[in-house]
Amino acid sequence: MKSGIHPENYRLVAFKDMSNEDVFITKSTASSKETIDVDGVEYPLIKLEISRTSHPYYTGKAKLVDTAGRIDKFKNKYAKFKK
Repeated sequence: MKSGIHPENYRLVAFKDMSNEDVFITKSTASSKETIDVDGVEYPLIKLEISRTSHPYYTGKAKLVDTAGRIDKFKNKYAKFKK
């Protein structure tokens, strides 16, 4: 590998999902002024609005759309134009 091309601040960082208080630790170069103590170790803290633990797609809690109701509404709305 070439020397001097990799970032100097690549370290372990704690990411905290603010919607459900989930914390996970991974390597990152993201900078932060805040820190958090996890299992006796202090990490830089990056706050997230949404993560894999709270995103509806990944959690399976996606809102179901009533497609049958939408189709019925469409048919009723445009039934007067039917020949």
